Amino acid sequence: MAASIVNRLRIVIQNFENILGISTKGYPDAFCLVGCETNSLAKNSQPPFSIKDIIGDGLLWAVPKHRRSLEKRLKRKFGHPDYNLKILLPNNNIRTCTKCGDDHEAGVLCPTCYKKVIDETKEMQDAIQTELKLDPVEKEVVVLYDGEKGEKPEEFWEGKRVVELKRERPAWFSKNLLQQSTQKQTTTKDVKPSELG
Repeated sequence: MAASIVNRLRIVIQNFENILGISTKGYPDAFCLVGCETNSLAKNSQPPFSIKDIIGDGLLWAVPKHRRSLEKRLKRKFGHPDYNLKILLPNNNIRTCTKCGDDHEAGVLCPTCYKKVIDETKEMQDAIQTELKLDPVEKEVVVLYDGEKGEKPEEFWEGKRVVELKRERPAWFSKNLLQQSTQKQTTTKDVKPSELG
């Protein structure tokens, strides 16, 4: 508000100086202050107006006019129970894993149990990388554990790239997970799971 008033005052003063300068240049005898000449007006011309002359080195900042009460400060910090409560509340959505006993949030996989899956997947990826290198994969890649290749005839493995891991399959890693998700359509509508757990 103060800045707009100062700005308007500056514009008014500049307009007045422009009008005064034009009138003295065009009509030197017509418009003259008492006891001064047109030459003296030109000699005593002031430097252009600057806001720095009024403010100086200081700046005007917006500051609060009233002290914020303790109640309002605490409401801003912690919220209000009826409106928006910001304090930390205990999480009642915690479940205990039935396999490992660690706590985890409901609706989320147990991170301790899932760590085993992440480690096993990393080992399978490393085995594929070391055996197949960086060749483009145009055939299906099958990862087998120790002794699983002999369970099916050789014709089954034709057209597939087989990578063998030299250890036993973990008990939690079912063979059913290796079945393709996109299979040919069947004529029957009864679907039975195979090779579970």
